[in-house]
Amino acid sequence: MSAQAQMRAMLDQLMGTSRDGDTTRQRIKFSDDRVCKSHLLNCCPHDVLSGTRMDLGECLKVHDLALRADYEIASKEQDFFFELDAMDHLKSFIADCDRRTEVAKKRLAETQEEISAEVAAKAERVHELNEEIGKLLAKVEQLGAEGNVEESQKVMDEVEKARAKKREAEEVYRNSTPASSFQRQKLRVCGVCSAYLGLHDNDRRLADHFGGKLHLGFIEIREKLEELKRVVAEKQEKRNQERLKRREEREREEREKLRRSRSHSKNPKRSRSREHRRHRSRSMSRERKRRTRSKSREKRHRHRSRSSSRSRSRSHQRSGHSSRDRSRERSRRRSSKERFREHNLASRDRDRNSRDRSPRDRDRTDKKRSYESANGRSEDRRSSEEREVGEI
Repeated sequence: MSAQAQMRAMLDQLMGTSRDGDTTRQRIKFSDDRVCKSHLLNCCPHDVLSGTRMDLGECLKVHDLALRADYEIASKEQDFFFELDAMDHLKSFIADCDRRTEVAKKRLAETQEEISAEVAAKAERVHELNEEIGKLLAKVEQLGAEGNVEESQKVMDEVEKARAKKREAEEVYRNSTPASSFQRQKLRVCGVCSAYLGLHDNDRRLADHFGGKLHLGFIEIREKLEELKRVVAEKQEKRNQERLKRREEREREEREKLRRSRSHSKNPKRSRSREHRRHRSRSMSRERKRRTRSKSREKRHRHRSRSSSRSRSRSHQRSGHSSRDRSRERSRRRSSKERFREHNLASRDRDRNSRDRSPRDRDRTDKKRSYESANGRSEDRRSSEEREVGEI
């Protein structure tokens, strides 16, 4: 892989499918069935064992580091429960590996000569020590690469002790078997990766095996499988508890409904009275609202009618007063004109009579006229007052 491809894969792993606006890669989502769920959880055997003698080739499903980044971002907000799919995948793979291991053991048992159970136990002890030494040497190399010199030195001390135990076990095994059979290579199948191990392999050969990519890859897969089993069990237990809680809530609600229905059936009068009281209170409240609305409307109507009647009465009074004043003025003018005319006629008659009569008669007539005129004025005043009273 070139440096550019490695950088592209690193960016995909960090930023996801939409890092550069490429829409063609977004046609498939990480939740699609075509995407490998084990790859999303970084435990697909096709990735772990690539480059070993048990390389499985390309996976039949889609592997994309950008989709893994998308899944890691989305899984923080929602649980997709992809652990179950990955667990089933790894379980089937490990089951196939264990099946191959058993077949290899049976083949060795058929090809190698029969030995007693005691000699087989001694040989198994030598194999166990070889495995222990190989694992310790692989650990020493890892610590040395990390720069932890003190820890690597402590592990080397343990390696020396294991080597001493191995020499003792080999001496015991050599003494219990004849020289001809001891010189033959005794093979053993590794229980982790199904590889063949020799009884007389040196430390370098054992370290290469137990520190190799194949053996460590199988260890990683098996540990991941155990972790997935634990996570799936916890999530399933949590889901079962939630389902049980929801079921209990539904049952509680059903019991409450049943109890209410029974109480209503046992006391129908109470329920009817309650309903009647509720209906009555509702009707009373509605009637009160209607009354208050009608009262407010009547008040507004009264206020409007009063204001209109007041304005009408005022205008009528004004018009009545004006008409009365006009009629009074007219009557006064008429009476004054009539009195003026009568006065003129009377003065003319007096002049005529005074010319014809004697001076004595004139005096009498003048007194009489003055008396009559005084009486006429008083009568006119009375008549005018009576008219005014009648008009009022």
